[in-house]
Amino acid sequence: MGLQVLLYWPNITGYIRIGLVFAAWAAYETPDVFVSLYSISIALDGVDGWLARRLGQSSRFGAWLDVVVDNLGRGMLWSLLYEWGWLVSAVEWCVFVCNHNPRGEQWKNSFATSPRFIRAIMANGFRTPLGTWVVSGLHCLPLWLYGCQWGLLAEWLYLPQWIQTLGTVLLAAGRLLALSVEMWCIWTHIEYLASDEEPEEKNN
Repeated sequence: MGLQVLLYWPNITGYIRIGLVFAAWAAYETPDVFVSLYSISIALDGVDGWLARRLGQSSRFGAWLDVVVDNLGRGMLWSLLYEWGWLVSAVEWCVFVCNHNPRGEQWKNSFATSPRFIRAIMANGFRTPLGTWVVSGLHCLPLWLYGCQWGLLAEWLYLPQWIQTLGTVLLAAGRLLALSVEMWCIWTHIEYLASDEEPEEKNN
């Protein structure tokens, strides 16, 4: 396979998404442009997986790149939204290291021994009502908050304040559920690292 994997169509889609993220960052204060670019990047997140399956171009690099682009986009937006937004991004990158270092491209399938609640969230690659809620909180909450900050939900979608508040609560709850999975991933990786440590020999 070699370096030709870099030119697989799913991975080219990932490179396009990176370009969209940086273009969105540059257009942050122009809401119509920002939302369009960022939304296209999110939509393409499903395209790369479909292409990988359809063309038989799944790869470890592609699985890695997919999460890198997701984290890059969300980290950019969280950091621009709030001064403390970097903390959300830091947690997501920490989880990325914990999962992809020992588990690689099969990280989604490595939760067989996790608590039942974690397994319910991860079941069928998040393709359950609970998993959809969690993924919505993970991906859509920062964009929703951007819409709230810039008044787009009222101006573009004509949503009353109570619906904006309800949407924020539901998406935030989904993001907190995602945080519970993230904390479990970090903790199990700490256990993995600790169990790998050999005790130092005592000096005679």
